[in-house]
Amino acid sequence: MVQLALVRHAKSDWGDPRLDDHDRPLNDRGLRDAPVMARMLAESGFTAEAILSSTALRAATTAGFFGEAFGLPVQVDSGLYGAPASMLLMAASESGVQSVVVVAHDPGMTVLAGNLSGHEIGHMPTCAVATFTWDADDWDVATSLDPASWTFDSPRS
Repeated sequence: MVQLALVRHAKSDWGDPRLDDHDRPLNDRGLRDAPVMARMLAESGFTAEAILSSTALRAATTAGFFGEAFGLPVQVDSGLYGAPASMLLMAASESGVQSVVVVAHDPGMTVLAGNLSGHEIGHMPTCAVATFTWDADDWDVATSLDPASWTFDSPRS
C-alpha cells in the first residue's frame, strides 16, 4: 500500500519585513496548530516511513513537529521550496519508501491535493493535512491510478 500525506506549512509570521521569505518563522497560531495536526495524523493510523520538507524555516519547523510525532528525522530538500505539484509528487515517489509525509507550500500543495482528490479539495489552508492511499505497492503504479481513499483535515475545520 502506498500512502502520501501532504502538509502545508503552518501559519507563518509576517512581522519582520526585513526577513527573506525563506526565513520567515511560524507565528503563535502556527506553533499551536502544527503539533496538534502532527499528533492527529500520527494517531490516525497513517504509518509514515519518511518526512520530507522544504528548506524554508516555516516548513522545516512544521515538519519537525511531524517528525516528533512519528519518531522520524526530517529530510529537508531545497527542491520542495515553491515546488509545483508534479515535483512534490515526484519527491514522494523517489523517497524510496511507500509511506511519505511531504511538508511544503502553496500553490503546489493545493494543486496536488486537488488533483489527487478529484478536485474535491479546493484549498489547502495553513497546516492542513491531506492523506492519499493507493492499493498498490509501487509508486509508479499508484500514481497512474486514482487513490483508493483520501482524507482532509485542517486546524480551521
